[in-house]
Amino acid sequence: MTQDYEIFELGTFRFQCGLALPDCKLAYKTYGTLNAAKDNVIVYPTWYSGQHYDNEWLIGPGMALDPEKYFIIIPNMFGNGLSSSPSNTPEPYNADRFPNVTAYDNVKAQHRLVTEKLGIEKIRMVTGWSMGALQTFHWGAMYPDMMDLIAPFCGSAKCSRHNYVFLEGVKAALRADAAWENGRYTSKPEKGLRAVGRVYAGWGLSQSFYREELDLKALGYASLEDFLIGFWEGFFLPKDANNLLTMAWTWQNGDLSANEIYNGDFKAALGAIKAKAYVMPGQTDLYFPPEDSQIEVANMPNAQYVPIPSIWGHFAGGPGTNPDDVKFVDDKLKELLAS
Repeated sequence: MTQDYEIFELGTFRFQCGLALPDCKLAYKTYGTLNAAKDNVIVYPTWYSGQHYDNEWLIGPGMALDPEKYFIIIPNMFGNGLSSSPSNTPEPYNADRFPNVTAYDNVKAQHRLVTEKLGIEKIRMVTGWSMGALQTFHWGAMYPDMMDLIAPFCGSAKCSRHNYVFLEGVKAALRADAAWENGRYTSKPEKGLRAVGRVYAGWGLSQSFYREELDLKALGYASLEDFLIGFWEGFFLPKDANNLLTMAWTWQNGDLSANEIYNGDFKAALGAIKAKAYVMPGQTDLYFPPEDSQIEVANMPNAQYVPIPSIWGHFAGGPGTNPDDVKFVDDKLKELLAS
């Protein structure tokens, strides 16, 4: 398979944890053409375990993210297997020795890509689903004068305590597999990856989704067990366990204010976001409930609360699973871009 993305060489990159990773790499893909004024830019970060391919469902002619109109940049998150990750970093920082990475680290590297490599000073919009939303919030607070608009959907500016607890279950499922070998596995910890799929299955979609049997009626699975195997186990089996653990750490430690700019003052960090914002939670999202978004919006100077009316839980926001939700998100992004 030919590589359809580019690598930005970051050199020795110092993470917030203090570790400096030599030959650090940021993988990215661009869509469309940068205009002469360099002001038609949309930054669209990836989500937990997702790669740039997994973001493409929201890009296309006639959509809000139209490559004929905009220059769309998808930077891959550290730990996702394309940018520097446990799975592709040479010794000694490979596998379980990979640095702890924050959303702040990711956005700092992305900012370097946008400014140093691509020569861009102004961004029209930053948007993203799930952990992409976490990074979107960080863009807004870390570089408040750089973008006009932000649209985080189905994600939060800080990992809630309840969300943290869920992720402890994901990590425990992976580590319980004897094949995991404390992160030094020689063969894939398949049982652990299948278990992660099972843990996720009860959280990624809402109670109403299961009550309405959408796994059978909308997605066409033969039974609930078939759905758990085909959709959920199938989702996680191709992933690398250490990569998943690295990104889980990033997610759990997501906090807009945990940096030298805001020193833990969460309200100040939200208040610093100047961009006009549509904060779009999924109405039935069990990871990022609408209440969390309402708190965020209340502390942002130029934000609107725009819930996605869907029973698809977290998956209302991606990755293109339900056409009605795709249309809702796309319409709202169009509305925001037109303002």
